[in-house]
Amino acid sequence: MRGLFITLEGPEGAGKTTNRAYLAEQLQAQGFSVALTREPGGTALAEQIRDILLAPHTEPMAVDTELLLMFAARAQHLAQVIEPALAAGKIVICDRFTDATYAYQGGGRGLDCSRIALLEQFVQGDLRPDMTLLFDLPVADGMARAVARGKLDRFEQEQHDFFEAVRQAYLQRAADDPERFRLVNAQQALPEVQKSLAVHLQEIVERARAQ
Repeated sequence: MRGLFITLEGPEGAGKTTNRAYLAEQLQAQGFSVALTREPGGTALAEQIRDILLAPHTEPMAVDTELLLMFAARAQHLAQVIEPALAAGKIVICDRFTDATYAYQGGGRGLDCSRIALLEQFVQGDLRPDMTLLFDLPVADGMARAVARGKLDRFEQEQHDFFEAVRQAYLQRAADDPERFRLVNAQQALPEVQKSLAVHLQEIVERARAQ
């Protein structure tokens, strides 16, 4: 029995990491085996690539370099973590996946999405998330939360217009693929966000039991 692949997407400060743990706890309480992971990263080697991507550098990183590093980390992540966990029947919950590449490198950096799609097919084949929870909130709110967390990484240091483009790219992908995406209002307080996740949790449970 193959597992389910659930991805959590959204901008800085949207609460993905906190709610990833919450979803895992709820699913484990119902007897499901859950694998938690994140992108970029998820394996020792992919985490090293993450460090390169997120650390500020004196040498500007070319947009193509950034894109290729994202997919290099993803290829390693898929081979070492995601595919084996799915093959073992686990529910994989991943903090960001390829939708983030379309949002950040496509929307934010302005890369032609057809180039991203070529790499997506090359690295992933037919693998796509079974469900994507998009945690959406206004840019100003998300950046205020990111600043409150402490030191900003290379992406978090971008300007408002960059993050507005990221947000709009996410929302457009959700509009284009309503079968896969579930929109979550991340502007709410955490208890309200988690209350609103109940219907999505139930859908995940029903799908997992039907596998």
